[in-house]
Amino acid sequence: MTMAKLAVVGGGAWGTALAQVAASRGHDTLMWAFEEDVVAAVNRINENPVYLRGQKLNPAIRATSNFSDLAACDAWLVVTPAQHMRAVLSRAPCPKMPLILCSKGIEEGSGQMLHQVAREVCPTSPVAVLSGPTFAHEVAAGLPTAVTLACEDVVLGEKLRERLAGPAFRIYLSDDVAGAEIGGAVKNVLAIACGVVEGRGLGQNARAALIARGFAEMTRFGLAMGARRETLAGLSGLGDLVLTCSSDSSRNFSLGKAIGEGRDAAALMADRRTVAEGAHTAPVLHRIARDKGIDMPIVAAVDALLRGAIPIEQVLEELMARPPRPEAH
Repeated sequence: MTMAKLAVVGGGAWGTALAQVAASRGHDTLMWAFEEDVVAAVNRINENPVYLRGQKLNPAIRATSNFSDLAACDAWLVVTPAQHMRAVLSRAPCPKMPLILCSKGIEEGSGQMLHQVAREVCPTSPVAVLSGPTFAHEVAAGLPTAVTLACEDVVLGEKLRERLAGPAFRIYLSDDVAGAEIGGAVKNVLAIACGVVEGRGLGQNARAALIARGFAEMTRFGLAMGARRETLAGLSGLGDLVLTCSSDSSRNFSLGKAIGEGRDAAALMADRRTVAEGAHTAPVLHRIARDKGIDMPIVAAVDALLRGAIPIEQVLEELMARPPRPEAH
């Protein structure tokens, strides 16, 4: 395989893990980070102590805070927080390189999926989406992981997979870009709901029921937005949902759990250096679902809870005591 220079745009835990994946495949890897302390640590001690403490990084990874340095890279893995992606991509110095979107969310202001944002800002760039059940610390440590890479251009998708896939990082191709994105966005909101149930001590049975009914909401939304059912039932949908709704390693689950334990939602969201994307996705997802007539009661309850519109006791009642209905609906 020929050497290539890949850019990772974002120096958080997930961006750092993906830089580790890229470097392990023999690529010179340049990671752009906003935080100067992250850049300095990666270059000086091959670690990111701010977001991925204790994980030694491949020395092929170099970091920069100078956006123009990315012009030398021939593909970008974009791992910025979803709400900042438009602003970051608007600074792109060479917009014809492939953009692999690795963030999960929906833009609050426009209601656009991230692949729509990328195509609007960088209309000449091919766009792919990388999504699936991934905790950054496990990926960075080289533990087995499987993800979906969605790209409408099948030939380009194969080339990108060859550059990133390895024995411990399996990549399954899809051409359903919208489906891969929708799963990753919706599951973050559902994970907050599952965290609330955990924080309230309602048990594993309740959480399993919530995951199942949440998947039904994800499927209804996805199909209405043009996704394919098999994508939603795959790694980027159901797989990511199960992982994110089942562990304190999930920022969204942890946020919900803290709320369930009685802490103030607004204070929690203001105090978190790492982003729980579901908190930003919930209001826009609820708005889209409402406008399109898509039944998403769990999403509606999470949105109301985060806005402080209803107390947590009422949220739990709405989540766990809905009128009986046929399970297929």
